[in-house]
Amino acid sequence: MDPYKNIPSSAFDSPFWTTNSGAPVWNNNSSLTVGSRGPVLLEDYHLVEKLANFDRERIPERVVHARGASAKGFFEVTHDISHLTCADFLRGPGVQTPVIVRFSTVIHERGSPETLRDPRGFAVKFYTREGNLDLVGNNFPVFFVRDGLKFPDMVHALKPNPKSHIQEDWRILDFFSHHPESLHMFSFLFDDVGIPQDYRHMDGFGVNTYTLVNKDGKVLYVKFHWKTMSGEKCLLEEEAIRVGGSNHSHATKDLYDSIDAGNYPEWKLYIQTMDPAREHTFDFDPLDVTKTWPEDVLPLQPVGRMVLNKNIDNFFAENEQLAFCPAIVVPGIYYSNDKLLQTRIFSYADTQRHRLGPNYLQLPVNAPKNAHHNNHHDGYMNFMIRDEEVNYFPSRYDPVRHAQRFPIPSEILNGKREKVIIEKENNFKQPGERYRSWASDRQERFIRRWVNALSDPRVTHEIRTIWISYWSQADGSLGQKIASHVTMKPSI
Repeated sequence: MDPYKNIPSSAFDSPFWTTNSGAPVWNNNSSLTVGSRGPVLLEDYHLVEKLANFDRERIPERVVHARGASAKGFFEVTHDISHLTCADFLRGPGVQTPVIVRFSTVIHERGSPETLRDPRGFAVKFYTREGNLDLVGNNFPVFFVRDGLKFPDMVHALKPNPKSHIQEDWRILDFFSHHPESLHMFSFLFDDVGIPQDYRHMDGFGVNTYTLVNKDGKVLYVKFHWKTMSGEKCLLEEEAIRVGGSNHSHATKDLYDSIDAGNYPEWKLYIQTMDPAREHTFDFDPLDVTKTWPEDVLPLQPVGRMVLNKNIDNFFAENEQLAFCPAIVVPGIYYSNDKLLQTRIFSYADTQRHRLGPNYLQLPVNAPKNAHHNNHHDGYMNFMIRDEEVNYFPSRYDPVRHAQRFPIPSEILNGKREKVIIEKENNFKQPGERYRSWASDRQERFIRRWVNALSDPRVTHEIRTIWISYWSQADGSLGQKIASHVTMKPSI
């Protein structure tokens, strides 16, 4: 028998990781960066191949955030921050910008109930005079992993078992037992806020660290926070079962009915800013997406308000075809060296081109509302008729010119190529502080959820021990309480 005939590559059972072409992968945990904290390099072929394959796994449903609902409205500046950024849509109080927002569940399929315990997506597209801005975030301020190289693995672990198509705790606990930085995210997901009452009653966060750049080139790190004016509310397990049993689209219906009745949901936008010169003074890395910034040191600054006052006209055109990408920014707002953000810049646009085609930004819901011009043309689903003969630049027949220069971060990058974990992990402090801030009944519910997860019969003694160790390092009493309720016998 020919050993190379009709055998999938995975059947060779290599004892180590390889690329699709069979090249060995010596580090499948960290992206290749300039220095230990520098930007991610596009030459990291393993990273690009891994993300590109992951982005093309499903057609046409979104790989994540498949279940969602959208609404339209406006953003209005209420506080002057023009000294912090040269972004035109933030130029002064009273300025209004049209927006469309998509709320979603993250892991579960398009037809899944909206009452499942799951992070919620909170994505806002601003149609500004200088092009679109996509602020893509979640209802929690942190994330499970800090390096985008781990994102496909993370989603695979959270998704249903590929053999049975059932989401199972043992798979989730196995994967994240290797990533103690996930504890902070689990302190949100297993908390009461893990099931929002609906989309109107939840906060939103940009999650990643961006930069603000003012007209003089001054750079500040920034985090974005959306605070609901409806009040943050959640569903406990019994309520979720009751609500989900009667309507698996309850959050979509609530959003639509509220706007239809003139009860327009509203959020206030706040920012936290940090001078990059201060980043080394903290006991954590400010660009680590598994961490929050202390509000007593870096207070929330009000910026504006967002009101959703119009329902979408067509669910497919303005929800299913609505596409976001964190790479879509405007002058005055730029990226940071946040490793997760750096990989999202590539991955989101790549998955949209796969899901909707290379011309997805021509779709009305995704297209900018201001005048725009470039030489991208043809390709699948192109519907822009260009009555022109010059499709190159420069040309003496086409008077189009470069735009006026605007500032971007200009720090000098210096370092060797490295695949490393950040130095200041500090994985346990913030989850412990969050747990201790709760009332006793809220703590008990959190413990019960963890006991239930760790009681999965396929969770091994080793994995249970690791998780109890993690939570003990976050808070000694928390670890003890979980251990006292979990059977520590080896699983069969």
